[in-house]
Amino acid sequence: MWDFEVSPKQSIGETVLEELRERAAADGVALRVGVVVENNDAVLLLEHEEHVEGRSPLHLPGTVVRPGETLAAAVVRAVREETGLSVTDVTRHLGSFDYLSSAGKPVRREHFAVEVATPGPVRVTNYAEYRWIPLSGELPVTSSIRRILEAYQE
Repeated sequence: MWDFEVSPKQSIGETVLEELRERAAADGVALRVGVVVENNDAVLLLEHEEHVEGRSPLHLPGTVVRPGETLAAAVVRAVREETGLSVTDVTRHLGSFDYLSSAGKPVRREHFAVEVATPGPVRVTNYAEYRWIPLSGELPVTSSIRRILEAYQE
């Protein structure tokens, strides 16, 4: 299985997660997850060393959902692998957006809000650095991620 325990509380409810998985399968799209981690009215964003010109280098933690993996397990894994933080609760679904992968395959990225055991220390692995960006300020992210963060604040 995975190299860490997957046992967070799921305030969101398993039915919601299963419906999202079934809808993606019916639509023929691969699933990814994106995760909003907040601390003191700021959201955790990860920065790639290299990025596409004209697009924000800042991203929410996220990952591909592996075959047979639950969405909750993918959320926990994404946060653990990319930040070193431990998810204690998957609190709610924030929305999704569809796009084509770099290989031209249809992908749906489902976004979730979580609570973590502690907001630090953050240890990035696949990124150059991380930033806590205030939710009340200008969010230096793509328009798709901005819509997810606006849904989070509602």
